[in-house]
Amino acid sequence: MIAIRSASPGDVAAIAELMARRRETYEQYQPVFWRRAADARARHAGFLATLVNDSKAIFRVAEREGLFAGFAVATLVSPPPVYDPGGPACTLDDYAVVDDGDWATIGADLLRAVTQEARRRGAAQVVVVCGHADEAKREALRLSGLSIASEWWTAPL
Repeated sequence: MIAIRSASPGDVAAIAELMARRRETYEQYQPVFWRRAADARARHAGFLATLVNDSKAIFRVAEREGLFAGFAVATLVSPPPVYDPGGPACTLDDYAVVDDGDWATIGADLLRAVTQEARRRGAAQVVVVCGHADEAKREALRLSGLSIASEWWTAPL
């Protein structure tokens, strides 16, 4: 049984650990762009702790049989002044599941929970950050009806 709930301060350590592992993987995809800072885990845990109590953030955790299985944190962001999508974007930058095999289920449930709340708050669209080689997440996003709007290209200088 999967349960989706609001994040609490007690979730921060598990989320920071999961994201530390994701950063290691992403750094393999693109070593310069995704290069981890030496204190990334501690900084990220501090940042996540502020979001747990931020009423502007939409912060959800998934549990399977009482165990942490993933999370999504979103914020509403106004569009640049040269675009008019009809309202703010629900931006998911930090969004992950513990097991890549759970993207199509738990990942989709988290996305649905966050976007329902974002819609209630007036968001016009959802924007999800995803590493180019993160195929499991990319496929789950496609299956959830999302499409690619932009790509960032990079090279070390």
